[in-house]
Amino acid sequence: MEKLFSISNSEVTSIVISAIAVYVAVILYTRVFGKRSFSKMSSFDFAMTVAIGSLIASTILTSSVSITEGVLGLLVVYVLQLTAAYFRRFKFFANTIDNTPLLLMDGPSILHENLAKARVTEGDLRAKLRESNVLELSQVRAVIFETTGDIAVLHTSEESQEVESWLLKDVMK
Repeated sequence: MEKLFSISNSEVTSIVISAIAVYVAVILYTRVFGKRSFSKMSSFDFAMTVAIGSLIASTILTSSVSITEGVLGLLVVYVLQLTAAYFRRFKFFANTIDNTPLLLMDGPSILHENLAKARVTEGDLRAKLRESNVLELSQVRAVIFETTGDIAVLHTSEESQEVESWLLKDVMK
């Protein structure tokens, strides 16, 4: 039990030096490879964020992973992210690693099957509509469950205005 709360001066020094080195490496890599590394874009981006967190923790808190190994591991994850971003230009690859946006409401009509697919409750949907300042369902043109897990609400009070088809091009109906 005593070991749980004790730490030596050399362990403190090791953790501080590792944390500084990994922190600098993450900042440097993010500047070189871009902010997308931490964006909410796809399941692959989420995996990258988790991998970076794991590498940072392992490098800082365990003596079995050297600073050099941790920084190299981070570099590999960033290169994988850059490679995936490049290959997303190809439909097959994008379909393999990205989620597809899903229509939850088509106009004022709630698509219950799609709510179930997305595991979104009617309560979640109502909350998002309120958050988007929708006062009547007739104002809703489309509600989309985005690839990031966000819910986008397209609405207007002008009854004749429709959603441009380009905006719904990749949305599964």
